[in-house]
Amino acid sequence: MNVKDIKHAGLKKWIGEFAELTTPDAIVLADGSSSQYDELINLTVESGLATRLNPAKKPGCVLFLSDPSDVARVEKRTYIASETQDAAGPTNNWMDPKQLKKEMTDLYRGCMKGRTLYVIPFSMGPIGSDIAKIGVELTDSPYVVTNMMIMTRVGKKVLDVLGTDGYFVPCFHSVGKPLAEGESDGGIWPCAPMEHKYISHFPETREIWSYGSGYGGNALLGKKCLALRIATVLARDEGWLAEHMLILKITNPEGKSRFLTGAFPSACGKTNLAMLIPTVPGWKVETVGDDIAWMKYGSDGQLYAINPEAGFFGVAPGTSASSNYNALVSASSNTIFTNVALTEDNDVWWEGIGYDAPGKLIDWNGNEWVQNKADKTQKPAAHPNARFTAPASQCPSIAAEWEDPKGVPISAILFGGRRPHTIPLVHQSNDWSHGVFLGSIVGSEVTAAALDVKAGTIRRDPFAMLPFCGYNMGDYFQHWLDVGHAAPDAEKLPKIFYVNWFRKTDEGKWLWPGFGENSRVLKWVFERCEGTAKYVKTPIGIMPTLDAIDRPVGVSEEDMKELLSVDIDGWLEEVKDIRTNHYPMFGKHLPKELATFLDKLEADLRAAK
Repeated sequence: MNVKDIKHAGLKKWIGEFAELTTPDAIVLADGSSSQYDELINLTVESGLATRLNPAKKPGCVLFLSDPSDVARVEKRTYIASETQDAAGPTNNWMDPKQLKKEMTDLYRGCMKGRTLYVIPFSMGPIGSDIAKIGVELTDSPYVVTNMMIMTRVGKKVLDVLGTDGYFVPCFHSVGKPLAEGESDGGIWPCAPMEHKYISHFPETREIWSYGSGYGGNALLGKKCLALRIATVLARDEGWLAEHMLILKITNPEGKSRFLTGAFPSACGKTNLAMLIPTVPGWKVETVGDDIAWMKYGSDGQLYAINPEAGFFGVAPGTSASSNYNALVSASSNTIFTNVALTEDNDVWWEGIGYDAPGKLIDWNGNEWVQNKADKTQKPAAHPNARFTAPASQCPSIAAEWEDPKGVPISAILFGGRRPHTIPLVHQSNDWSHGVFLGSIVGSEVTAAALDVKAGTIRRDPFAMLPFCGYNMGDYFQHWLDVGHAAPDAEKLPKIFYVNWFRKTDEGKWLWPGFGENSRVLKWVFERCEGTAKYVKTPIGIMPTLDAIDRPVGVSEEDMKELLSVDIDGWLEEVKDIRTNHYPMFGKHLPKELATFLDKLEADLRAAK
């Protein structure tokens, strides 16, 4: 099948207009077949863009290295180009959409000379699901095509669902460097200089325009761009939720299962939790998704979630057999690695993989690298944001329901952040609206080294959506409240929890071991959904009694008291920070209901002092 066979007149016209603007040498339709995937991988290997890995150790795997300027999401060049700046809100970069489209159209003109224009019809979510959405990405990057073939459902079946006049989200992408005759990309993928990189979203017209970057979050436009920034706008208008959340299935020893979602800022263990191996005997955790959840009410009045993705775009450094065995196995075959180190026998290595570097490596910059533990200034062999793109179907813990088109019924929603102090191990909201309040104040403490700010400063990341909400975040808070108010049956709404695996003593000792031991907290969450858990009401919400959560080895009773206590003074400081530095930025868009919750929290804390 090729572009001429597309039956959707609007789609064909749109492709033709973009091809006329960008002047590619050829146009190829991505059909989603394994043969085309192999052909594209061979093309990248033969051109020097990719290295085929050792088939005995990493069958079907390749390694790509990027330009050093193109290694992560470029937040400062990411725009929500709504018709007004107020509609984009204070947490997004904004440009006038007419001006932005003019600048980008000029950049797109002739940018695919010497390249092939690939047309990628893709479904976010199981094809044909009532919760799924269709997008079409036009790109000149075979790296993008092959990654999208892993991360989404691509090809003819998508076009069949689209039909002759179905709705799709149009996605433009170019690496932004036309090739002169006989020129090649020289072993790393091409990209434009920083001032010409744009990752642009147009909420009113539901368009995504990306230029100048080949990196995943900037170039795989089904991921953060469609699945969150544009999807949040669609969800707002259609009455559902598009969230930066894992989805997991937990089953108790009696065989009863429940499904949970969880939102966590970066570096808070979201993927680890999604693929957790429980330490509690008889309990089982399975993976539905590790990054994004779309939730919509079902006919029975429950909130159902799908994972709109078909793969994992995981961070490699720190992933090991002990930290996340299931992720490591997921990426052991048929995987695209980006910016990790290459061993002499064509295997991959990264910092935190669980063993020392095996001899001489080629680092992510393409240079020879030998591990020297004595040299504390040695630069890492793998980029800290190095990635693996692996099919979700290869995950040992994948749940049988992960591709159910109707989704899975959600019993609980977790919010969490990295907080050494104040926030307890777990507490539950009093109801849905109070849970929205908890989601709106989530934050993680950062170091001066990380963000050039005072050590201990709280970086608020409401709902873990700060970089991903496609409209004014104050209005996003209101949408969450509205979804709860519109529940067909309030008794069936998911229970909402705030967790914190990262408490420390004043001396810097971890109070909670985390990883698989987090299953002990999930067990309490499960039992709260069943109505069997021991609990106590506090000024901050519902908390476990001291004996409600089984203590892991090494956690003393005193530690547990600390983990499950309400730090009145710490919470009053929290209230002060929210009132002074966080909520004011949303101005008139902050829902009054949330301001009332903040007032009540302060009053309850002072009454308990």
